[in-house]
Amino acid sequence: MQSGITQIILPEPSTREFAAQAAAAGYEVVELQMKKDRDFNPNLTETELRSLADDIRATGVEPVSIVHGHCSGNLLDSGDAQRISIEETCKGLQAAKTMGIGCTLHTLGRFSAELYYDDAYENAVNSLKEIAKTAEALDVKLAVEQIWNGFLFSPLEMKRFLDEVGSNHIGFYFDPGNMAVFHFPQHWVRITGKHLKMVHLKDWKGNALNGGWTPLLEGNVDFVAVNKELRAIGYDGPMISEVAPSLASIEDTAKAIRKIIEM
Repeated sequence: MQSGITQIILPEPSTREFAAQAAAAGYEVVELQMKKDRDFNPNLTETELRSLADDIRATGVEPVSIVHGHCSGNLLDSGDAQRISIEETCKGLQAAKTMGIGCTLHTLGRFSAELYYDDAYENAVNSLKEIAKTAEALDVKLAVEQIWNGFLFSPLEMKRFLDEVGSNHIGFYFDPGNMAVFHFPQHWVRITGKHLKMVHLKDWKGNALNGGWTPLLEGNVDFVAVNKELRAIGYDGPMISEVAPSLASIEDTAKAIRKIIEM
């Protein structure tokens, strides 16, 4: 396993500056966020993408994931919103391939009063089946994270959903902090099993009505149990911090991740 940090929690520095900060803080890998209004955006040429990847690696960290923050459509919806998001997602996958990055993160989209759950479920499966064609051709994975958007709240439902998509290149992005609000996170690891592609790290103390985020190892997440289940399914990949610097310095979080990896 490798200690990592996501650009989601450090939005202010440029991507190159973010990588340098991560390296200085002791991380081994980084997750980048592609956004339309940032220096890392979907309009970069292949030459610019390769140059950015080279500069990131020159700092001493390896880019291993990209967050699809540039997608303006909605994979849960139909029509133009779905089509736009499929196109934008495939563009992000191509950027990952160009940069030598093997996985991307997607949160699928959002509900509205007019978009019913069963329709959203079917739309999302169909969207990901279409995206899987590009992911498989490029050999870049896309991992779906459960983010409290009201969708896929059960590990059994997440497994069923990914089984229906039916591609080894479309999987689950596990975050124990997101799971700890309602469940025991380790259950998600065992149940989703082979679908689990990548890990974010956050911690949570309390329940859904009176809880809050904490520094790693100070909340309710049983990281010993989580690690046991991760090792049981053969996961040996990145452990990527999504702990806000307002909760703990990125240096302290890097140390906490190394403790978790050793558990």
